[in-house]
Amino acid sequence: MKYYGFNFLWMFAKSDWRPEPAEPDLRELEFVASEGFNFVRIPTDYRFWTRDFDYMHPDERILEYIDRYIEACNSFGLHASLNIHRAPGYCVNSPHIEKHNLWRDAEAQEGFYFLWRMFAERYKGIPAEKLSFDLVNEPSNQPPTHPCTREDHEKVIRAAIAEIRKVDPNRPIVIDGFDGGGTAIPELADAGAIHSGRGYFPFQLTHYKAEWARGADKFEMPEYPGRIAEGFYADRETLRRYYDPWREVEKKGVKVHIGEFGCYNKIPNDIALRWFADLISVYKEFGWGYALWNFKGSFGIVEHGRPGTKYEQYKGFNVDRELLEILKSGMQN
Repeated sequence: MKYYGFNFLWMFAKSDWRPEPAEPDLRELEFVASEGFNFVRIPTDYRFWTRDFDYMHPDERILEYIDRYIEACNSFGLHASLNIHRAPGYCVNSPHIEKHNLWRDAEAQEGFYFLWRMFAERYKGIPAEKLSFDLVNEPSNQPPTHPCTREDHEKVIRAAIAEIRKVDPNRPIVIDGFDGGGTAIPELADAGAIHSGRGYFPFQLTHYKAEWARGADKFEMPEYPGRIAEGFYADRETLRRYYDPWREVEKKGVKVHIGEFGCYNKIPNDIALRWFADLISVYKEFGWGYALWNFKGSFGIVEHGRPGTKYEQYKGFNVDRELLEILKSGMQN
């Protein structure tokens, strides 16, 4: 999985202020491709194409946006990875708004399997090197609204893979780690899927003062390398050890890719850059590809807003050039 790139949030989260998905920005995709990247992950929210939890009757007009996303990425030589970020009955963000529980309820499971059968049929003609399916973003046990055991998760993921394989045996399938993507899943090492990890460690650094992260407003200002929190210090070796469970799964013949990583924009940029440099060097050592969350915005390379950033006007964008070069330093053929 030597794919390197970015998450693009065209259909990431439906809201009152965003009732319609966004069209792909071709200038951004051109920039990504021109800098040597080859991968775009596309997180989607099923509510854009679904009304009133009627999972089986998607809005064709909205699905055509996804057609255009894939076509746009492929037109620049970029592999597109289609991800269901909010699935019928589950999302790592605000699962309580769902009517069903994907991991326990038959209605949500049938809707989930239906969607992946539909996408498998719809995109069957696209070669494997141009498109992969990332089944569900960051599965996790979230009691009391959405309890999920590892056994629940494994059952649903195996069933979804089987539904896709009936239609398109050669489609690359990606499965995210458990506990919000960060925990390796050796029980699915034989599933024939690529395992997708995360790069949000240490969390006290990557999500310092993140408004949506519980307790983040009370995190102390981290240093890196150095003290992250009381009694917790981190450096490159700490990052390297964090991925030991993933490397154990990799020994079973599993391909590993880091589907998301990044650092929120509340810490000084010099701290973030030192962390990025070590993290990317670890991924390069392991031979893993990666996708930054995101391209433009609070985690991106364009106008992220971290204090002390020196931006450069480059190819039409206000770019953190030092961060861009760090990201490129880990890419291998």
